[in-house]
Amino acid sequence: MTVRISAGEITQRSQDIIRHLKHLEGPMLPILHALQAEFGHVPNEAKQIIAGELNLSRAEVHGVVTFYPEFRDHPGGRHVLKICRAEACQSMGGDALADRVRQLLGIDFHQTTADDAVTLEPVYCLGLCACAPAAMLDGEVYGRVDERCLSEIVGEIGR
Repeated sequence: MTVRISAGEITQRSQDIIRHLKHLEGPMLPILHALQAEFGHVPNEAKQIIAGELNLSRAEVHGVVTFYPEFRDHPGGRHVLKICRAEACQSMGGDALADRVRQLLGIDFHQTTADDAVTLEPVYCLGLCACAPAAMLDGEVYGRVDERCLSEIVGEIGR
């Protein structure tokens, strides 16, 4: 079940977060991370507020949001599964792993299952190169992921 947040509430909560963090040196990334943690994405309504508070254009804010793959501009699923797509993981079977997870979930990267259970995202290094291939589910990392481990990870989602 998706909980809808009104535009007014998004605006108010965004303003609170931005005002709390704008005093930092280089505040945009901490603000974007906080907004993503709060809403599961960076709402479009927040981009103009960030721009106004940091004396930037909305285009500059949008550019940062779209440059970093960590940020989403739309809501994700209740769970986020990230599959490492970096070279070390690819060389250890990461391509087959990516194909299998897309098959298991019935979605492609940057998509969310129809029941909003999981969003599948590529990530370009989880820092587990020696334990490749790697994955991360809701912040918990897994190394040496094989098909059995992948099935267990997907099973944890509780679909």
